[in-house]
Amino acid sequence: MAQFKHLNELNTFLTMDGENAKGPVPRWQRKLNLSGASTSFNSSALANTSARQTLSVSMTGNANNTLQLSTTVNSLKTPRKNGGKGTASSASKKSSQTPSKGPTASSNTNGNAQNQPGGGDRFIPSRTATDFDLGHYIVKQGTASNEDGDGGANVENEEGAVGGSSTSNIPVSPKQSERMKSLSEAMRGCDISKQRLLAFRTKVPAPPEGHVNPLKAIYSVKTPMSAKSGSRYIPNAPERILDAPEIMNDYYLNLMDWSTDNVIAVALGASVYLWNAATGTIEMLFENEGNDHACSLSWIHEGHILAVGTSAGTVELWDCENMKRLRVMNGHSARVGVLAWNSYVLCSGSRDGTIVNHDVRTRQHNIGVLQGHTQEVCGLKWSPDGKYLASGGNDNLVHVWSAAHGAPHATGEPLHVFNQHQAAIRALAWCPWQPNVLASGGGTADRTIKFWNVANGQLMNSVDTKSQVCGLLFSKTYKELISAHGYVNNQLSIWKYPSMMKQVDLMGHTGRVLQIAMSPDGSTVMSAGADETLRLWNCFAPDPLLAKKEKSAVREKPSLLKQSLR
Repeated sequence: MAQFKHLNELNTFLTMDGENAKGPVPRWQRKLNLSGASTSFNSSALANTSARQTLSVSMTGNANNTLQLSTTVNSLKTPRKNGGKGTASSASKKSSQTPSKGPTASSNTNGNAQNQPGGGDRFIPSRTATDFDLGHYIVKQGTASNEDGDGGANVENEEGAVGGSSTSNIPVSPKQSERMKSLSEAMRGCDISKQRLLAFRTKVPAPPEGHVNPLKAIYSVKTPMSAKSGSRYIPNAPERILDAPEIMNDYYLNLMDWSTDNVIAVALGASVYLWNAATGTIEMLFENEGNDHACSLSWIHEGHILAVGTSAGTVELWDCENMKRLRVMNGHSARVGVLAWNSYVLCSGSRDGTIVNHDVRTRQHNIGVLQGHTQEVCGLKWSPDGKYLASGGNDNLVHVWSAAHGAPHATGEPLHVFNQHQAAIRALAWCPWQPNVLASGGGTADRTIKFWNVANGQLMNSVDTKSQVCGLLFSKTYKELISAHGYVNNQLSIWKYPSMMKQVDLMGHTGRVLQIAMSPDGSTVMSAGADETLRLWNCFAPDPLLAKKEKSAVREKPSLLKQSLR
């Protein structure tokens, strides 16, 4: 009895009453302080009640007869096992040291409550996001490992996961341990060492299958910047449609051209017509007699002289301002299907496989013959700097000829011969900003656009267009390329250069597109189709916002007179 009386007296003596200033203020007391509705008496009473701590004493049966003291405080931290004297001193302190195994869940909760700006003092687990089967498995593994006495090898980590899967004292090889871990992951479908017992927030549910977010194009960060900045509005309908009756449906002929004076020449049957794009007036230049007809048309770069290649193998020069023929030049034994100007030199390609250079200033106009093609020449283009002449033929070859010693005509053997095409090459175009880059398009059996570097003779790129390539033009306003096609869709396609990403397909022709020509300002393209129509496409119109910025960037020079006046 004396022993119990001693314990009661000691318990009464160690009961601590008074305010605890070091502990965190409870949430409900904080609300009362903020509301200001409680009286000073109630506040002090509540504070005294909340700060009260109780010390329980129990007698252990060890050899030293040491008293084990445990305090129940707000932090719920358990003191270490010490002597009676040390225990009393540690119990008088508010914040005791944590056990050696690490912080408990309650201490972490209170610490987080102090750091939360909203004043929350606990986490609420989400039942929908918690895997109870997996949690039960982890707890069982941890319990089994503790019972077997692994020496702390398989201890739960901070997230409640088990560090190992061994449940016996028998040493396990690393290979077997890895195999057991793999089997566990295969059974559970995840790595259990990274899983938590409780989930405190739910993940966003996945959208239903087939759902398309309409705002993805606006807010997606995966959209490449080139696609965002490179997109522009391109009208997909023709601005104007003209009738072209009796236009010849022949892949090897070039029956339309657009002059620098904004006049379009087109051959319809046995006649050649002129259409002024500015005024809309139409005039007939001439009409052939018999079975003769025009096979090719080409305007001189500056002026109103039109060159006409005929089915008789002659080349005629016409003054379209005075509506009269100036001269007739011979040199071919078959029809002349293609013409190309370079200053005062006119090159003509014929079905006989030859290319003749004509100096239109002199009486002896024939200044050179280029022989390289074995079949009809159907494509001719001079480079913008006048250094190279490209020719395409029905023999599936592209020849590049070099100008002779700076003269505006080509002589000798071809500089390069490209034989990678599988069909006739009629579509040729030189890049305006890269004078050494040549684009060529093949016919039905080829269907590709190839880019060549004539400086070293290398193939730079090849793009399969899935249809016959009838014409190619580089834009003067944008770094883009337009191509005319035949069967199946008879479309015009606009490509980004050099990526060759297709921008848009311009549909409308019901027959293959025979030829395309560009306006002097580079904003409009005219296409001549086998459906006997001419269509105007305003596909390269300059951006008005960009033009406004460029205009505002050019500032007027300040006047010296204004500067002198004060």
